[in-house]
Amino acid sequence: MANLNYRTLLETNNYLRSLSDTTYWLCITRTVQESKLFPMNPYMLVSYLNSFYRLPTLLREIDAATPAEELGDRAREVSLKVDTVNAAWGMPAFYLIGREMLMNWGLLRPTDAVDDVVDVLDFSRRFNLAYHRNDGHLTNKEFGDRSQFLPERTLQVFESDLHGVVPGDRLHTAATKLVAQLSQYAFLAHCECRIGLHNSGPYDFGNNRQMIMRDFFDLTEGDYPWLDGIATQLPFNNLTIPIVFKGTNFHLMDDWASFEAEPGYNAANIEAVGMYTSDALTDGYIPVGMDDADTLADTMEQYREILNEATTDLWKRIATWSREQMIDAGALVYSSVGKDFAHLAGTYRQDDWFQVDERVQRFKPLLNDEYGRDNLGEMVGLLGLPHQTSNEYTMARYSDLNRNMLTGIPYSVLTDDDYAPTAGDRFTGSSSLPGKTGVWTTSAGRIDIDDYNTRARGFTPAVLDGGNRYLDEEWVKWNHGTPQADELYRLAQRGSRNLEGRGSGLRRADLPAASETKE
Repeated sequence: MANLNYRTLLETNNYLRSLSDTTYWLCITRTVQESKLFPMNPYMLVSYLNSFYRLPTLLREIDAATPAEELGDRAREVSLKVDTVNAAWGMPAFYLIGREMLMNWGLLRPTDAVDDVVDVLDFSRRFNLAYHRNDGHLTNKEFGDRSQFLPERTLQVFESDLHGVVPGDRLHTAATKLVAQLSQYAFLAHCECRIGLHNSGPYDFGNNRQMIMRDFFDLTEGDYPWLDGIATQLPFNNLTIPIVFKGTNFHLMDDWASFEAEPGYNAANIEAVGMYTSDALTDGYIPVGMDDADTLADTMEQYREILNEATTDLWKRIATWSREQMIDAGALVYSSVGKDFAHLAGTYRQDDWFQVDERVQRFKPLLNDEYGRDNLGEMVGLLGLPHQTSNEYTMARYSDLNRNMLTGIPYSVLTDDDYAPTAGDRFTGSSSLPGKTGVWTTSAGRIDIDDYNTRARGFTPAVLDGGNRYLDEEWVKWNHGTPQADELYRLAQRGSRNLEGRGSGLRRADLPAASETKE
């Protein structure tokens, strides 16, 4: 439980205000979220309430098993769904917006659930500090909309091993078509939201080239019950596709993991591609079909065929859903953005993350399309709710409004005991969706959740084992070429076609030219 003192509340409110400013900027610089299939505004509001009521207890259990900063170290080394859009921004923001909703309805005071707010934000802050350790910032927004968490040892392997392409060749065509298919499928699998997609970077690859990482998560049987029996020919649940562009400047990579580029994202400018997988049980990135360019093209073409069929199968399944099932599915996609923390810690239970708390069920009749649209618009766009107004003299960071999206904790709780420390443990929940019956697709095979949890609890990646955990990029600058640094780099080089065993003394000029454009 939270240790309430002045310093704790100062840090909590500082982080809360940063999230408020960032979230408002994200909302006003994007178009309205809507879907012709899913009732998005109602399901988003349900998800925020579900996050408020269930998340604090779950995070305390996870934190006790594996501290948040250790989870950040794990997420920094590979591509996991505990990423920028899900865990770093989404999880605390969704929780705080749920709190805001209840205050607007007069069901909660800013002095209620104080320990819950402090604990959720403390967990999130510690995770973010470790996740962003290599760039030394707390969020992408704070880093000038950059997302560069990968260490040099991993980036060297990518630069060396990615396969060069030219527009129109087989691998270039296979890669661009697979990325398009993955984007379409992941969007549908996540109830027409972007939570299954992630982008990070850019990374300077020299010679007017930049690399971005494109990640796609929860692609087949796993946590989502509606993916049981879908895309089962796909051997991995997550795929990462690094892409090198020439003549393209990715000048924005925000906390929604979306990007902007100049002169634009143009497939004709792709120079090199690769494909990897990773999950809670992998020791680094695992190459997928990377033996040679033809094998990679074969694999990408095969995966595209699987996902094309899976997209049709999933459309047919979703077409049978009722409105309530669509609301439940979308709400659970949103409110479960922190679920992969539980996978890393080995504490995952399906009902923890894929049920709507009984306290939330009471609000569903209120959340029709019109009210959902207007309530959400006032809360995160117009900032028109009375309690969001500050005093008449202040001006917000991104507008002239004297309003804040998210409400801080009054410091009066330090001297006045008229406050509620918590909203209580999660209550029983329910869902209108069919229950989970399939297995979990992992790098260790298709296994049940008990096996998955056992494996996760007993696993520590070698690059984070013992003293390796604290060998950061600053240390490497002063110690490259030493036996300890060489061993650290060789761990990242395992499985590399071109860098296996090369150690820490390489610079870009020493790397094999595997990613150069074909003649």
